[in-house]
Amino acid sequence: MKAVLALWHREIVRFLRDRSRLTGSLLQPVIFWLLFSGALHGSFKPGGMDYGQYFFVGTLAMITLFTAIFSTITVIEDRKEGFLQGVLVSPVPRSAIALGKILGGASLGMGLAVLFLLLAPLAGVPLELDRVLLGLGVLALLSIAVTGLGFSLAWVMDSTAGYHGIMMVFLMPMLLLSGAFFPMQDSHWLLAWVRHVNPMTYGVGALRHALQGEAPGIPSFAVCLLGTALFAVATFALGTFVVTRRSARDAV
Repeated sequence: MKAVLALWHREIVRFLRDRSRLTGSLLQPVIFWLLFSGALHGSFKPGGMDYGQYFFVGTLAMITLFTAIFSTITVIEDRKEGFLQGVLVSPVPRSAIALGKILGGASLGMGLAVLFLLLAPLAGVPLELDRVLLGLGVLALLSIAVTGLGFSLAWVMDSTAGYHGIMMVFLMPMLLLSGAFFPMQDSHWLLAWVRHVNPMTYGVGALRHALQGEAPGIPSFAVCLLGTALFAVATFALGTFVVTRRSARDAV
């Protein structure tokens, strides 16, 4: 546990000391929400609600995903700087390395999402205690899930440029096809099929159920919550697997 806490603490401190990263992470979701909600205000009402209300939940999911992406890039940086090799040759279990890095990134995503959640009344989303607590639980699961996925991808990548490429062709479509930006129930049959196998769909759906009560065209809250929990377990298991798998590249 000392190793897990040390790695978790290192991720938090690195983030707080990087002013440009801190500023960008705080302002980016607000700018996205303001631009999209302002541009589509009055012209697009998904589910009968104002687009700002609809996209607010999607922005929360976007925060967790983007934070996971940028926090797990440090895996590649740590390898280049030699820090990762020092950790790997220590007597610390490799599963502890995965847990510490994933919890660090998930904590950052969760923290930024909570700060943005405080703006919910401005979007017309009421902050009721029971719904907020339920939403925080979903956000915690989703943060662990997407950070575990980002960590697994970053661990097997050799360069940040390659990781950014994978992000654009894999992680961004997951968000776009999850219903975070637009409802997907009336989409083309191919996209509708992708929507059902996209794990982000269930995370976004669970957030909508938790914070807004109703989520037309989305599976029930129980199904969404189960899908999000399985997503978190699967990505954490994948992260542990790629760390424990030994390779010659670990010593490079």
